[in-house]
Amino acid sequence: MILSGLVLLAMIGCNRPASQKQNTKSGEEKSATDTTLLCCSNIPSRFASGNASGVDSLNSATADFSGMVLIKGGRFWMGGDSIWGRPDEFPSHQAEVSSFYMDVQEVTNKQFKAFVDATGYITTAEKKPDWEELKLQVPPGTPKPSDDMLVAASLVFIPPNRPVPLDNASVWWAWVPGANWKHPEGPKSNLTGKDEYPVVHVSWEDAMAYCRWAGKRLPTEAEWEFAARGGQLDAIYPWGNELITKGKKKANAWDGNFPNKNTGLDGYVGAAPVRQFAPNQFGLYDMAGNVWEWVSDWYTADYYQECMKKGVVMNPQGPSKSLDPDEPYGQKKVVRGGSFLCNDDYCSGFRIGARMKTSWDTGLNHTGFRCAVSAAEK
Repeated sequence: MILSGLVLLAMIGCNRPASQKQNTKSGEEKSATDTTLLCCSNIPSRFASGNASGVDSLNSATADFSGMVLIKGGRFWMGGDSIWGRPDEFPSHQAEVSSFYMDVQEVTNKQFKAFVDATGYITTAEKKPDWEELKLQVPPGTPKPSDDMLVAASLVFIPPNRPVPLDNASVWWAWVPGANWKHPEGPKSNLTGKDEYPVVHVSWEDAMAYCRWAGKRLPTEAEWEFAARGGQLDAIYPWGNELITKGKKKANAWDGNFPNKNTGLDGYVGAAPVRQFAPNQFGLYDMAGNVWEWVSDWYTADYYQECMKKGVVMNPQGPSKSLDPDEPYGQKKVVRGGSFLCNDDYCSGFRIGARMKTSWDTGLNHTGFRCAVSAAEK
């Protein structure tokens, strides 16, 4: 891990050579290439701004269930599902979840604005980083950046103007001062006409704060995957097993050569308004693509191995703490669902079993969330 200007470059290591194939349930195989599938290597990690164990005290509302759907609980095989699966998605193991409600769509800018207007909440990206807190997440001896670099900022995808190797995501991520949920591409951008777009540049802490205000919570990783499957217990994608490039448009993902050329064949180059593609069989929209979604679980690389040893895991809550062997000082949470930056040559993040690890205090312009409520709480 090295410090480059304001950005802490974290070798997060969600990679494996495409030639190392797993069994696929769809019967369709991707040709072996020399490309290493990297979805989160060298993603800059945002400087810390608070305590990951909790959120600011907010008054909780009674949950509004009108925008939610009841997911009846059940048992399923959770985890790696195809040739694109990465090591931390295996082994596939049995999990069982109780019934719960889930938002049918990602939380939108309009919904998040209502929360901010009601509470005065200030997101992580809008705060100046605190070096004393940052030191807890970097190797001992890491030099302090200059004060003029410690400014409120967030991470924005900026495509290179030419094809580049896929082993260094810092090439297309930029630390942009003034970028936040209100200014998703930087200080000169705004949310005009984007009320129904998913809110982005929200950290895990920001998502938790919204959920608490709304009387809801983040789904667990197991709940999220069970919901994404939509009752199709053997499917690779929320729509089934057909590849995303075949047939009708299925999700907002990357079309073309990643990361420099997006043809926009699915109708969008960046994020899309919610509900632009068909929902899964549970009536949930954008469970694949558009933006990654925070879940409640901490990340450890061997968590699925531990689950496998236990047999059927009831309502798994994830590990008790984070441990990423590629960045042991960083505290990571899991995100699910993929985004508009995903394609099969890069991360295949729109697979149901795909997962990524992200520092809890990091916001990016392709990361958002949706909420859940336990059915017993209604």
